[in-house]
Amino acid sequence: MSSGKIQFAEQGFAFVLKFTGDVRLNLCTSLNETIQQIINTHNFKSIIIDLTETDSIDSTTLGLLAKLSILSKVKFGYLPTLVSLNPDINRLLDSMGFYQVFNIVHTNGPCVNCLDDLPEQNQSEEDVKKRVLEAHKILMSLNDSNQEAFKDLVSALEKHDPA
Repeated sequence: MSSGKIQFAEQGFAFVLKFTGDVRLNLCTSLNETIQQIINTHNFKSIIIDLTETDSIDSTTLGLLAKLSILSKVKFGYLPTLVSLNPDINRLLDSMGFYQVFNIVHTNGPCVNCLDDLPEQNQSEEDVKKRVLEAHKILMSLNDSNQEAFKDLVSALEKHDPA
């Protein structure tokens, strides 16, 4: 597996996120900051998440994507589009209940020539724990299977959360 990266582009009223390689927790602070900027400062007509070059994606990242979808529905009135060709990723999306909160298409991703890497963010251990907890709570809210799969992790994280 290759190390992961997340790139982005703004094209008119569309915002594109492209995930490449093995996308893990270390990218989540930057992803969360980008989600907040998208929701708080823009009025996009579409949000596209391109997973066509994603080898694997962890549950924290999936939780943040679900957060993006939920906030997009509330703020903009539409569900983002997820693009995926990988059968393993497609099964993962299905098992997590993503067909409820995304428009998922199985075609090539948008042709975007001007992608930039998300800026790196300094992340404290406390920030990482908060991000992991939030992401998994969002995943748990999507379906009973996720509720069962992540309840022990969330419980453990909440026991160590000083808030």
